[in-house]
Amino acid sequence: MTVTSLSAGGSLGVVPAGERVVPGEALEDLAELDAVSRWVRVPGGPVLHVLDYGGALPPVLVVPGITSPAVSFDFVARELVDLVRPIVLDTRGRGLSGSGGSYTLDDYAADTEAVAIALGLDRPLLLGHSMGARVAAAVAVRGVVPVAGCVLVDPPMSGPGRAPYPTTLEVFMAQLAEAREGTDAEAVARSWPRWPHREQALRARWLASCGGDAVAETHAGFEAEDFFALWPQVPAPAALLYGADSLVVTEAGAAEAVRGNPGARYEAVPDAGHMVFWDNPPAGLAATRAALSAMLP
Repeated sequence: MTVTSLSAGGSLGVVPAGERVVPGEALEDLAELDAVSRWVRVPGGPVLHVLDYGGALPPVLVVPGITSPAVSFDFVARELVDLVRPIVLDTRGRGLSGSGGSYTLDDYAADTEAVAIALGLDRPLLLGHSMGARVAAAVAVRGVVPVAGCVLVDPPMSGPGRAPYPTTLEVFMAQLAEAREGTDAEAVARSWPRWPHREQALRARWLASCGGDAVAETHAGFEAEDFFALWPQVPAPAALLYGADSLVVTEAGAAEAVRGNPGARYEAVPDAGHMVFWDNPPAGLAATRAALSAMLP
């Protein structure tokens, strides 16, 4: 297992796989980040890319959602650097990470563990949103890498015998097709009008870096893999944050989570749906800082 580092403004020479596209103007976004790109080569798996915000503070591995490349979490990471050392993953099949293999919860968890081991992270914190929240829960339960705590933000609570994930695969695929054809912040704003303009523009430039096979298999996993098989086993300290208006974590789902893991911290972020940080950045970030702060030595 090896690690390669490159300043975010350096020369990349990335060749996307399959239908994945990383436009030149998207790569220019990296020059604006106060982060270092690192690549972790895992034998038998894809090369994984992370954005490392550096510093000597406790590390937090950040795992984004189903169509969120690492760069989309920059506005979150920048607000945490005085508290922790954020390291944001491009999950396999997205951003600048490689494609290939399968896209199950165990695959994503193993990738996250590989990054932690390769970077020599000692008991990192975990912060996951949506799909990434499920991944963080799996890493905490598997115990391959001991963690100092995990913060899960609006994890999909669909699964066998449960209501389906509220966004259909057809919607995701239509968004990917539009992004590959070329889109802009104004078009993204029609679907996500509340987001800050910068985040709308980043999504327009980077969504095409997400592979259709990765998204499709992950979406199928939302129905086949049960979050509630993991959540009661997630060790303390743990926190579950969710949008007060989320269709993914419903009132009934939040109540079931409390029953399953009563020792965890819970908070509904006001005026936010599933995309908690984007819908209400101040409140989402405040809740995350409070949850992480409670887990620090």
